[in-house]
Amino acid sequence: MPTSHNDPATPEVEVAADAVALRRSVAAGAVGVFVHWFDWAAYAYLAGTVATVFFPAENSTTGLLAVFGVFAVSFGIRPIGAAVFGPLGDKIGRKRTLSLVIFTMSGATLGIGLLPGYASIGIAAPVLLVVLRMVQGFAAGGEFGSAASFLSESAPRRRRGFGVSWLEVGSLLGFLAGSFTFLLLSVGLDDGQLTSWGWRIPFLISAPLGIIGFIIRSKIEDTPEYRALEANDTVPRSPAKELLRTNKRELLQAAGLMTAMHVPFYVVLTYLVTYETDHLGHSDGSAALLSTAISLLGLVLVPVFGRLSDRVGRKPVFVGACAALLVLATPAFLLMRSGSAGTWVAGLLLGVVLAAILGTYAVWSAEIFPTRTRQSGLSIAYNVTAALFAGTVPYVMTVLISATGSTLVPGPYMMVFAVGGLIAALSLKETAGNALLRPEDVGPAPVGRRRDPVDAR
Repeated sequence: MPTSHNDPATPEVEVAADAVALRRSVAAGAVGVFVHWFDWAAYAYLAGTVATVFFPAENSTTGLLAVFGVFAVSFGIRPIGAAVFGPLGDKIGRKRTLSLVIFTMSGATLGIGLLPGYASIGIAAPVLLVVLRMVQGFAAGGEFGSAASFLSESAPRRRRGFGVSWLEVGSLLGFLAGSFTFLLLSVGLDDGQLTSWGWRIPFLISAPLGIIGFIIRSKIEDTPEYRALEANDTVPRSPAKELLRTNKRELLQAAGLMTAMHVPFYVVLTYLVTYETDHLGHSDGSAALLSTAISLLGLVLVPVFGRLSDRVGRKPVFVGACAALLVLATPAFLLMRSGSAGTWVAGLLLGVVLAAILGTYAVWSAEIFPTRTRQSGLSIAYNVTAALFAGTVPYVMTVLISATGSTLVPGPYMMVFAVGGLIAALSLKETAGNALLRPEDVGPAPVGRRRDPVDAR
């Protein structure tokens, strides 16, 4: 927007326009991750009930393992969704893939909520459950890359870290909403009601949330950066091939940043509940309460660290957080052995470190890719590392603790990935405040393609 030096009100108008644009982009970008994590939490907490509904009742353990197997399958298929939706977003735009992803994800969630159980249709019930969970996982593979690309390209440059950090606020809100819904169902319904119909409520709730998200996303404009590619006729024909040909280094660097997020996220916010009950002897209620407190702390601190990264840079915040994780991870688990108070202090301390990582990793990852391959790079790096290192956390922790006999294992395990995050971060240049559109994004068009004379933004 051109600025008139004779109009003192212009800066205020620009600030107001920036604030409105930021709120609109945050709503469009974060709604999908909220729906995704709401569904994830609901499915995880209702695993025992889902096992009863969809799998033969002869062996409850087998049924529960089957439910978690379905969970793992939906996690494992995400890289395939990333390989489809990432390049698709670089070819047809962020807006269209955002809408496609939430429509597909919510449709599959609604299907689960309406699905008859094993008692009604036999083996078709678990088969259809697997199919619908695979559809959910496929769509979820496109959510992060689409939303992070959209938010990074839509947020004002000087507040980009703050804007993109709301992606993780949406994740934490969805997780909390899912667990709170489960709490209400557990308190308000008996086991028979929960098994008969109550388990369907969270999945049916997701459908209208998805419709609202679809409406919000369908009414937004695509990002200025992507519209510049269209105007210059430089939209890539094969983004995935271009990514692997010209941005392999950035792909590995983003993977390092993301792995340093995935592992502490799943250790602190999911596995810690099991760790407290199985190894520290705490009650289920106490463990769940600490998990809720850490999530609430994250809701407050993630945007704060995102805004701090706008002021001082991505590198100081992220490097500081990884260094803190490296130093504090094992002492934190030692402190948990001292009792309930020590567990709370250690858990909240790890929550602060995690919030700093969550507030910076997504925006920094987005800024290191050129616009032409940004969504492909973000989608593939995020979902491949999630499949390898996030979903495997509970299994790996169980195996390592059993093999070593030490309950300190989660500490050194997080330290390994803190080192990986530090290596990736120290290999990167500072990107806060940089333009996202690069000369190569709107440079000479490929041979045989026309390009309109529109200047790079």
